[in-house]
Amino acid sequence: MRQRTPSPAPPPRDTLLVNKRRHTRQATSRVAFAEMLIPDDDPLLDFRPYCHRRPRSNSITPEVQRAFIYQLAMTGIVKQAATKVGKSIEALYKLRERPGAEDFRRAWDAALEWGRLRLEDCAMERAIHQGAHNPRANSMICWVLEHRSRFMVDSREVKRGHWLWERVHHEITGRWPNDDAEAEA
Repeated sequence: MRQRTPSPAPPPRDTLLVNKRRHTRQATSRVAFAEMLIPDDDPLLDFRPYCHRRPRSNSITPEVQRAFIYQLAMTGIVKQAATKVGKSIEALYKLRERPGAEDFRRAWDAALEWGRLRLEDCAMERAIHQGAHNPRANSMICWVLEHRSRFMVDSREVKRGHWLWERVHHEITGRWPNDDAEAEA
C-alpha cells in the first residue's frame, strides 16, 4: 500500500473577506467572499474591539468588527454592512450588547451617524439633479429631505421656553423650569 503524504495546511488568512456573489443573499459560506481592503488610517476604526475569550472559527474577530464598522459608515445600513462582512445581524447585535463591547458600540453609533450623513448627501445630490425633472421617481428622496434632521436644533432658536433650554436647565440645576415658575407663584 502506498502511503499518501498529507497536503500542507493552507496558510492562515489574515485578509478580510467581502461578498463577491451577484446576489448578496447567496453569500452563505466562506467561499462566497473575496478580500476587502480597509484603510489603516481611518479614525473611525480607532476603537478597542471586543475580543472573545475562546474564539471559534465563526467568531466575530477584531478584523471583522473593524470591517463591519467601515462598511456601516460607507452604507449607513446595518443589514448591508453585515452581509458585506459575512455575519448575521443577530450575531452583531448580540456582540454589541456584550459586556466589554462598549467601545465597539460607540464606534457602531458613530458609523451609523456617518452613514446617515452620507445617505443624506446622496439624497440631496439626487434631488437637486433629478428632482425637478422627475419628482415622481424621487418621492422617497423628497420624503427623506422633508423629514431629515428634524431633531437638529438651530442654536439661535434655543431660548427660555424651548424644549432644549428646559432640558439643559434640568441637567444643570436638577429642577425643571416649570417648577421654578410654580414656586414663584
